[in-house]
Amino acid sequence: MKITKYLSLIIVSIFFSMPVLSEPATSKSIKQLMVKTGAGNMSVQMMNQMIPALRRMIPDAPDKFWKDVMAEVNPDSMENMVIPIYQKHFSEKDIKAINAFYDTPAGKKFIRVQPAIMQESMAVGQQWGKQLARKILDKYQREFKNKTSQPKI
Repeated sequence: MKITKYLSLIIVSIFFSMPVLSEPATSKSIKQLMVKTGAGNMSVQMMNQMIPALRRMIPDAPDKFWKDVMAEVNPDSMENMVIPIYQKHFSEKDIKAINAFYDTPAGKKFIRVQPAIMQESMAVGQQWGKQLARKILDKYQREFKNKTSQPKI
């Protein structure tokens, strides 16, 4: 009887001390999410942003060179590098729920308006940063620059 009691106690202790394991998100469900949100073509978007700067660095490269460069970009390579990041932060259950949300009218609207929200938020953030910088500079001027220099003891 004592052995059964202790054995039961050990089994229960092991069971409750085990971490709760959730099913990791699959590549397939993550790819579905990336397609829905537009993140699936992230590498092409990044290249489109990089090309103007690269063109300035190599001004004498012909247009055909840049077309060839873009043709060589494999969107799957970036996507495959990003999938483990999603898997690190989301379970399969999470990704399925997020995908389900993006299939709703509200989710589709969120995807549609998110770029505008980000752009407007960045503009507000820049304005806020300028105002904060001005306050800090004014405070410094009031507290330190307008006073006569006195040696620190």
